[in-house]
Amino acid sequence: MGKLIVFEMVSLDGYFVDAKGDMSWAHAERADEEWQAFVQGNAKGGGILVFGRITYEMMAGYWPSPYAIEGDPIVAERMNGLPKIVFSKTLNAVSWSNTRLVRSDMLAEVRRLKGIGGENIAIMGSGSLVRQLAEVGLIDEFQIVVIPVALGAGRTLFEGIGEKLGLKLIETRSFANGNVFLRYRPSV
Repeated sequence: MGKLIVFEMVSLDGYFVDAKGDMSWAHAERADEEWQAFVQGNAKGGGILVFGRITYEMMAGYWPSPYAIEGDPIVAERMNGLPKIVFSKTLNAVSWSNTRLVRSDMLAEVRRLKGIGGENIAIMGSGSLVRQLAEVGLIDEFQIVVIPVALGAGRTLFEGIGEKLGLKLIETRSFANGNVFLRYRPSV
């Protein structure tokens, strides 16, 4: 069975997007060779990428661009080459390579994908999807990178979650640029 893994970047004060919905603060250039190697290593993994509409539009607008391909060729190659699913009731079509649009019954589709086995499924961004899937216990692992910046306002990753979600820390790693990687599994 494939695992559903969430990979998110959050500010030190717990926001995954700022008050304007922007997350460019998470990618501000902080030179660190070890961090770059970590990001490129993560990108080399296989699997299926899953997005909601907002994150999909942001990613599809960036990764196929010449700027991304020239500036970060390893990650761009993987992001553009991996199969992708976007869950949206408002999009009518998708144009990013290897992307499939699912307009209904997200939970059934995620259960189906997990049941197929083999490849892991990764959610990046897409806070609303994370909340919905966490509430029904479909997420197997949370990979959170804490970025050393305080935003003061924004949206939290689990905004609106109905019940407490217990997590067990299984890995930590810190980087010279101040980023801290935390890996959790649901504790239930």
